[in-house]
Amino acid sequence: MMPILILAAGASSRMRGADKLLEDVDGQPLLARQIRVAEAVSSDIRVALPPPPHPRYACLEGTRAQPVPVPGAAEGMGASIRTLFATLDTHSHAMLLLGDLPEITAADLRAVLDAVHTHPDALIWRGSTWEGRGGHPIVFARALFPALQKLTGDDGGRDVVASAGDRVRLVRLPDMRARLDLDTPEDWAAWRAARLIT
Repeated sequence: MMPILILAAGASSRMRGADKLLEDVDGQPLLARQIRVAEAVSSDIRVALPPPPHPRYACLEGTRAQPVPVPGAAEGMGASIRTLFATLDTHSHAMLLLGDLPEITAADLRAVLDAVHTHPDALIWRGSTWEGRGGHPIVFARALFPALQKLTGDDGGRDVVASAGDRVRLVRLPDMRARLDLDTPEDWAAWRAARLIT
């Protein structure tokens, strides 16, 4: 079973005191929703979180997800990715998923997982928009794990993706689901208003 590694240790600094990962989406906190989506396709889910105590830990209750505290979470995304990939041992692949994509679905995750089997020569399989703009989720082959375990600062792995060259397989997902994250209260208000219209 391929592990799904969820990034959820960020500070939500642009939310002006609110926590975007605890925003309500379809009757549950966003992070809880992401875990349920991941559970539909894998039983091995690991969630990067700020050091305890933190309200986000409650989102894991009643799920199979394992908390992975990130002592240096304030350093940036690189610390979370480094810490998550350090928990892997014999796995041949791992999926990385942002915790703040409110429209991503289990079908989207399966589409990217399916591409691993249909295009086995790639090193990276990545969700994208229809226009080919890369997003999440991203599956990395084991050959890239050492580089991911060395990330620092707010590096989300751009250089690692670039190093794979033409061995990156994009998987086009509907709408903007691969890239739609909501970082401010205004973003959330606009997104909710749009959902009411549609």
